[in-house]
Amino acid sequence: MTQLLQGKKGLVIGIANKHSIAWGCAKAFTAAGAELAVTWLNEKAEPHVAPLAEEIGAGIRMQLDVEIPGQDAAVFDAIAERWGKLDFVLHSIAFAPKDDLHGRVVDSSREGFARAMDISCHSFLRVARLAEPLMADGGTLLTMSYLGAEEVIPDYGLMGPVKAALESSVRYLAAELGPKGIRVSAVSPGPLATRAASGIAHFDELLANAAARAPLRRLVDIDDVGALCAFLVSGGARMITGDTLYVDGGYHILG
Repeated sequence: MTQLLQGKKGLVIGIANKHSIAWGCAKAFTAAGAELAVTWLNEKAEPHVAPLAEEIGAGIRMQLDVEIPGQDAAVFDAIAERWGKLDFVLHSIAFAPKDDLHGRVVDSSREGFARAMDISCHSFLRVARLAEPLMADGGTLLTMSYLGAEEVIPDYGLMGPVKAALESSVRYLAAELGPKGIRVSAVSPGPLATRAASGIAHFDELLANAAARAPLRRLVDIDDVGALCAFLVSGGARMITGDTLYVDGGYHILG
């Protein structure tokens, strides 16, 4: 694994702390030889993320709130100036307002639904558009989904339709960008005890159920997700695109 991504440059969006899926991926990318750019959401998040960026020697470290116009473009401008290219992007951000997330989907507000869709789905399209010119020699775009995109998961609520839209977007991006050698995939981990997931009602029950029922009888961790993502941005995955890949101990095959 130490030479798998040697010479590759990547952007990781979505590290919140050392328990984040994005951090597990950043560690795996770095261990495989990649050089990274890392972003954090805001000044409140910076003290939690900056030391992690230092730990992996991230060459570019910037704030990125996808709701603030121009911040995404500024990150890609910095990458273009420093590296002149980009080999891969990991997009690991999602959000829904609490009232909309905890209520019925049918009762979700127009504003809440639109905000959840913008942050969790459309931001990936914007990232892809900005990354495309930097991937003249091809590249890989990855985003994070969940089983609730495919089937109804109790208490997952509004994020189910939003993640379904994200997975559909992955397929369309893969078709549109494939001729340029840019591969696009969604990764669907089993439930993980991250800060973002803690907003889901009865999440502890979801974790316990997954651990008890998954064929491999254990929960996935951020290092499991990182190992898959490091493979997906490597040459070994050169013919994989447009799909959702599960890393959940087999939980998704159960009825």
